[in-house]
Parts: sequence; C-alpha cells; structure tokens
Amino acid sequence: MSNRFYAVCGILDINGKILFVRHTYGPAKERILIPGGYVKEGELPSDAVKREIFEETGVNAEAESVFAVQFRTEQWIIVFNLRYLSGEPHSDGYENSEVLLLTPHEAIERPDITNMSRAILSAYINDNDNTLKRGDYRSISLKAGEYEIYGV
Repeated sequence: MSNRFYAVCGILDINGKILFVRHTYGPAKERILIPGGYVKEGELPSDAVKREIFEETGVNAEAESVFAVQFRTEQWIIVFNLRYLSGEPHSDGYENSEVLLLTPHEAIERPDITNMSRAILSAYINDNDNTLKRGDYRSISLKAGEYEIYGV
C-alpha cells in the first residue's frame, strides 16, 4: 500500500552524470525529474528510495545522506544523496518513457526539467556535500531496521 503523504527521491551520480527519468503521467508528464516515489506503509524512507530507483530504472543504489527535505501542508518529500551499487539504467516503460544520464549543468539548462529537480540540482552544483549523513545512533527500544537517523 502506497502512502501519498510521504515521498522520496534521490540524486544518483553515475560516473559524473545524474540519473533522470521522463515521467509519463500527472503534472510532470513528458518532463524529466529525479526518480522517486511514495513510501509504503511500514517502510523506511531510505528503503523506499532504494526500491523506487530500482523499479523505475533497474539500478541498485542506497541512501548515503539526506540532501534536502520539502514540506507541504499535505506531503513531505525527502531528497536523498544516493550511492550507485550496480545495474544498467533503463526505462520501466510504465511510469517513465526514458532514462537519462546528464551532468548537473546539462540538466538545469533543459526546458523539460521539473522546477523542483532544477532547484535541487542547482543546490547540488553549489554544494553537493551539504548533507545530513546517516548516523550511527543505536536505539535501546527499537530494533535495527525500525528506525534511522541522519545528522546525528
């Protein structure tokens, strides 16, 4: 079950180029954006972004840090910095019609990029290390896999 109130997306650098998808529906139809999606009930955001990236592009990646968070009255979106693990990028042929690898500068100059992706990439160009790293805090009341903390 997806939860439209909680969403994730990820900046994934593969050999100096960022992974993008061309969306096939909704307000972003025919535009390129940083891939992501909704967090399922009971799923940690870092697991959701890993799952969404794989489902949409066939690429295995993992969250290294939180790059940004967007809050709306009806939703929040976490933007992760991801680490490439494996896989050859390709379209899922459903949610996206194309997968692209572009430098951040190429991406922000394109007229078909979403405004949010342009803002994220502009900030990434200016300071891609300005992130909250995954912390090593160990909870005494929660089991591993039930929580995560960034910036501590």
